[in-house]
Amino acid sequence: MSYLALARKWRPRSFAELVGQEHVRQALGNALTQGRVHHAFLFTGTRGVGKTTIARILSKCLNCDTGVTATPCGTCASCKEIDEGRFVDLIEVDAASRTKVDDTRELLENVQYSPTRGRYKVYLVDEVHMLSTHSFNALLKTLEEPPPHVKFLLATTDPQKLPVTVLSRCLQFNLKRLPVSLISEHMNKVLTAEKIAFDAPALRLVAQAADGSMRDALSLLDQLIAFGGGKVEEASARGMLGTIDRDHVTRLARALATGDAAQLLETARSLEEFSPDYGQVLDDLAGLLTRAALQQLVPGYEGDELFDPMLLKELAAAIPAEDMQLYYQTAILGRRDLPFAPDPRTGFEMTLVRMLAFRPAGGAAVASTPGGGGARVAASAPGGALPSTTSAAVVRPAAAGPIDPVQWSRVIGDLDVSGAARQLATNCALVEHRGKTLKLAVDSKVARTPPQVEKLAQALAKYLGGHVVLEFVDGAPPVETPAQTGERRSAEALDMARRVLEEDPTVREMKSRFGATLHPESVRPTE
Repeated sequence: MSYLALARKWRPRSFAELVGQEHVRQALGNALTQGRVHHAFLFTGTRGVGKTTIARILSKCLNCDTGVTATPCGTCASCKEIDEGRFVDLIEVDAASRTKVDDTRELLENVQYSPTRGRYKVYLVDEVHMLSTHSFNALLKTLEEPPPHVKFLLATTDPQKLPVTVLSRCLQFNLKRLPVSLISEHMNKVLTAEKIAFDAPALRLVAQAADGSMRDALSLLDQLIAFGGGKVEEASARGMLGTIDRDHVTRLARALATGDAAQLLETARSLEEFSPDYGQVLDDLAGLLTRAALQQLVPGYEGDELFDPMLLKELAAAIPAEDMQLYYQTAILGRRDLPFAPDPRTGFEMTLVRMLAFRPAGGAAVASTPGGGGARVAASAPGGALPSTTSAAVVRPAAAGPIDPVQWSRVIGDLDVSGAARQLATNCALVEHRGKTLKLAVDSKVARTPPQVEKLAQALAKYLGGHVVLEFVDGAPPVETPAQTGERRSAEALDMARRVLEEDPTVREMKSRFGATLHPESVRPTE
C-alpha cells in the first residue's frame, strides 16, 4: 500500500477534529443547528490554515444522510464519498486553471438542475481571486440569487483581489494563522498516534518554521522523519532547517550579560563553520532575550521547550531590564539591515558590537522609596570611591561645597549623562543641595522613569564624588529650568532674527519694488 502523507492522513474530517479557527467553527455550527445557512461563503487566509478543509466539512454537514447537521456522521455513503473526493454533487474547481469566462459559463450551465445524489449541489471554488473580471461578472447573478439547492463555497489567499460586488454577496470568514504552541501540540498528538519517537524542542522548531500553517508543519514533519531516519530529534530538525544549535545562542546571550566583547566575537566567528543563516541567529537571540525579559516581568514564567527555565532566570538576573530592551531592539534592527551589509557575517558582527557599544555605563544599584510627594533615589560612585579623573565627565571637588541652584544649568553641562536622563535633568530645577541630598522640582507633566532617574543619580554621584540622594518634588518649579531657559532664549533669538531681517535694507527694497512678502515662519537664527 502506498504511503499517505501526514498532511492528508490527518486532515480533519469534522469540526471536532479541526485545530484552531474556533470563531469559524462556532459560527458555522450555530448556523447549521439553527437552519440559517447562507447560500455563499468566502473563506480567506494564508496557505495551509484550513480553508478547503472547512469547506469540505461544511459540504458533509449539508449532505449527510442523517440530515443537515453540525456533526456529520462520517459513516454514511455521502460522508464517505466526500472524504474520498468522489461525491458527484460536490463540484471542486481550481480557479487558477480555469480563469476564462467560458470556463465559468460552462460551470454554471448545470446550476439549475437538482442534485444527483445529495441534498445540495455544492460548488467549491479554490483560489477564486484568480478568476478574470469577465468570469466574475458571469458569476455575479448566480452568486446573488442561486437556486435553493445550490451552495457556493469560495476560498482564497488574496481577498483584496476580489471585486466588492462578490464580497458583498458572501459571508466572509477570515481564518487565522495558527500559533506555534497549537501546531506543536497537534504534531505531538500525531507522532504519538504514529508511534514515532520525538523531542519536544524539535516540534517547536518545525512549528516555528511552518509560519502559522498546519499543512506546512505536517509536510515539514514528514520531511524531518525521512531526514532523521524515522526519528524526530532536535539536532536533525536544526540540520534540516538550517538553524544553529541553541547552545551558540546561549553563549552569545551570556557574553552580552557579562559585557565580554572578546567572548562575544569569538562565539560569533565560531558560527562560520556551520554556514548559518545570520538573520535566523538574530531571530533566535531576540527570542531568547524576549523570554528572559518576560522572566524579569513575571518571575513565575517558565518559557517553552527551546530554552531551560534556569537559563532564563540566570539571564534575567544578570542583564538589567533596560539593557535587555536595548539588546532586543538592536537585534531586530540588525536583522532588518542585514541585506545592506557588505556580507551577512559582517552585518551580524556589527550588530553584536552595537549591543555593547550603545550599552549604558554601569553604576551602583538604585533603590527607590516613596517620599513626601515625590521620590527619593540613592546612588553612589562605583566602588564607593572618587571617579577616575580620566573620565570624560567633569569631577567636582568635594571641597567646593553644595551646588547653588543658580549653578544647576552649568552642572548639567558637566554631567556624564545623555538621552532621556539628560532631558529629565534639564526639565528639573534645583531647589536645595544639603549634605548628600539634592532636592529637585519637576513639572508633573514631565514623565520620568526609573531608568532615567537611576542614570541621573549615578551621574551626579560620579560628579560629586560620593553618595547622592535625589528627592523629587512634583509641581511647577519655583525657578526657570534649563529647558525653559533654552526655549526662552531660542524664542528671543528667533524674534531678534525676524526683526533684523524686517529692517534689512535689501529686504525693504525688494518689498517696495517687487511687492515681496517675508514669511516669518521661514526665518531661522544663525549660530
